[in-house]
Amino acid sequence: MSRNNIEQCVRESLQGYFRDLGGETPDGVYDMVVRLVEKPLLEVVMSHADNNQSRAAEWLGLNRNTLRKKLVEHKLL
Repeated sequence: MSRNNIEQCVRESLQGYFRDLGGETPDGVYDMVVRLVEKPLLEVVMSHADNNQSRAAEWLGLNRNTLRKKLVEHKLL
C-alpha cells in the first residue's frame, strides 16, 4: 500500500466520521485520530522489527525511550 493509499483511507474514514456525526459538533478529533492510528502503527512496526525496540524506534524516527513510553501507553508491553 502506498502512502497515497494510506492518506486516502484516512481521508475517507474522516469523511465518514463527520457524515456519521449528523451535524453534531466534533470534539478532540486530532487526539482521537492520533490515538487510533498510533496503536496499529506501533503494533505493525514492532511485529516487522521482531519486537526489537531499538530497530522499531529507528524505523519510526523516535527515541527508544519515547517508543517504550508509547508502547506502555497503548498497553503493548
